[in-house]
Amino acid sequence: MTPHSGSQYLGADVAVASNDPEHLQFLEAAGRGEFVLQQCAECERLRYPIGNACPFCMALGWQWAAVSGRGTVYSYEVVTHPIHPSFRGLVPYVIVLVELDEQRGVPGEHDALRVLGLLVDAEGNPEPEERAGINVRVQVDFADLGDGLALPRFRLADEPSEFPVWRYGYDGAG
Repeated sequence: MTPHSGSQYLGADVAVASNDPEHLQFLEAAGRGEFVLQQCAECERLRYPIGNACPFCMALGWQWAAVSGRGTVYSYEVVTHPIHPSFRGLVPYVIVLVELDEQRGVPGEHDALRVLGLLVDAEGNPEPEERAGINVRVQVDFADLGDGLALPRFRLADEPSEFPVWRYGYDGAG
């Protein structure tokens, strides 16, 4: 792992392995305010998480493609016991699985491009779990890590949900 001078998240040093240039490039793009994902050079489908081969056609060629970072919460989890000490001060916090607006219904009707991230408010603090919900609209946000790097995360968007919002432990009234 190669530490990046000045790169930290929640007080923990950010280190990217020297043999993992793709993750470093992902964080550098986020540092420029760009949300990028890999796009296959053969079938042109976007993919997440970062990987060597396209999960759709197995081709090895790819390039970075900018995406809007807008989408709908497909699912979420409220974390009450963090696995890393740096997250202790955030609990409870919400991790969202976001179905991005790009590539819905690809390759099949129930498939989509989905990414994980922390749900934060406008100041970058964890959004209260009462505000999270399935079908809630979100947009990408970036946590500055220093040294030109940033980490994508999500915040609530100022747009209505296409479908009724469902929340854990609530009656579904949204």
